[in-house]
Amino acid sequence: MVTRALHRAGLRGWLLHGASFGSIGLCIGLWIRAKTVDQDERGNAERRALFVGLWPPMFWLIGDGVQQHEAAGAGRAARVLRRPGRAARTRRRVARRAPLRQV
Repeated sequence: MVTRALHRAGLRGWLLHGASFGSIGLCIGLWIRAKTVDQDERGNAERRALFVGLWPPMFWLIGDGVQQHEAAGAGRAARVLRRPGRAARTRRRVARRAPLRQV
């Protein structure tokens, strides 16, 4: 349900996976920056880096869910496209049969 809403909003699995990698980079950047600030600010900066470090698994798992939704949607579309072909073949088989003899 959430993945369907995210997919309709325009988010794709590859985009969320990229956000996961981006948040890893942001976490590393914030961690390095935390080492350069004075001792009074360091605790807050490290907590911020750790908080951002919690984002990558969330983005990755949501991206997997959206990707599975995309794959399921592609499978449904393929089934819908195959159905008319089956019906057309059935009609051709019926048309090839010889007419019944009347007695």
